[in-house]
Amino acid sequence: MAVGGTPIVEPRHKLWGGETIEVAEARDERAEPSAAENIPLQVVYEDDSLLVIDKPAGLVVHPGNGNWCGTLLNALLHHVAQIEKVPRAGIVHRLDKDTSGLMVVAKTLAAQTDLVRQLQARTVKRHYQALARGNLEGGGTIDAPVGRHPTLRTRMAVVANGRPARTHYRGLESFIGCTLIECALETGRTHQIRVHLTALGHPLVGDPVYGRALGGVPQGPCFPRQALHACRLSLTHPDTGRAMSWKSALPDDMALLIETLRQETRLLAAGVNACEGLCDEASDVRNAARDINPGSKGICGDDCCDELPDEQ
Repeated sequence: MAVGGTPIVEPRHKLWGGETIEVAEARDERAEPSAAENIPLQVVYEDDSLLVIDKPAGLVVHPGNGNWCGTLLNALLHHVAQIEKVPRAGIVHRLDKDTSGLMVVAKTLAAQTDLVRQLQARTVKRHYQALARGNLEGGGTIDAPVGRHPTLRTRMAVVANGRPARTHYRGLESFIGCTLIECALETGRTHQIRVHLTALGHPLVGDPVYGRALGGVPQGPCFPRQALHACRLSLTHPDTGRAMSWKSALPDDMALLIETLRQETRLLAAGVNACEGLCDEASDVRNAARDINPGSKGICGDDCCDELPDEQ
C-alpha cells in the first residue's frame, strides 16, 4: 500500500483526507499458468495421441489449494511440450492424491474429446484393488447417489440428491480384520469407491477421511494411506479404434501389507499366536509404508466429463 506515492508499513498510519491511496493486488496463484516441472513419470504406454501412466501415491493430479506446483499436470507439461495446447494438459480423469495406479492422458485435443465421450458413455473400464475393513464376502453392486456431504463440505457422501453412482465389487481374499477386494466403476464420482464402501459398512483400510469413527467394524491393520490402487484400465484408442488394456501391479507398500496379512492368517489357521510371531513384521510394514510414501500421514488402528473432477 502507498499513500501519496509513499509506501506505508505502519498499520496505524493516519489519513487526513484528500490523499491518493494505491493498493497492489496480491499475487493470485490460481490466475497464473502452471509451469512445467521435471517430475519423473512412470510411463506404461505412449504414442502420438495417448499417454498412460502409473501414478504413485502422494502425487496430486491437478493444481489446487495448497498444491499449486509439484503435480501431475506440472509433470505432463515437462514430459510432453505440446500438451500445453490441450485443456487441463490432457487430463480426462483423476485419482486422489493417496491413490495409486493407472491413468490415461490425451496428448491431442482430438484424443481428449474422444476419451471424454468414452467416459461419458461409460465404455472406459476402470478396475481397482483395495483393502476393505471387516469381512466382505462374495460380491455385489452398490447403486447409490454420491454428492457433497450436507455438513462437512470437503467430504462426499451417499445423499438423496447426489449424482447417480454405481460400483461393482467382489471379494478376492479374506484376512484378519480386512478383505482384499476388486472394484469396477460404472460411473466416476469423486471418492466414489471410498464413499460407497463406507456406506456399505466396510471403509478402506487406512482411509484418513471416511469411516474412521464407524462403529461395529474392525479397525484393520495400520496403513498410512487409503489402501486403493487402480490396477486395470481398458479403452478404445481414439485414432485406431483398437481395444486397448493395461495392468498395474500393486505398489510396494500395499504388496508388503498384503503379504504380512497372509502370513498372519496362515499362522492363525495353524493355531499359532500371530501377535507374537508378527509384531515385528507389522512394525516393518508401517515403517516400510512410510518410507515408500514419506508424505503420507500415519493412520493406526488404535488411533483410529463430469468424469474429470472424479477421484478415488
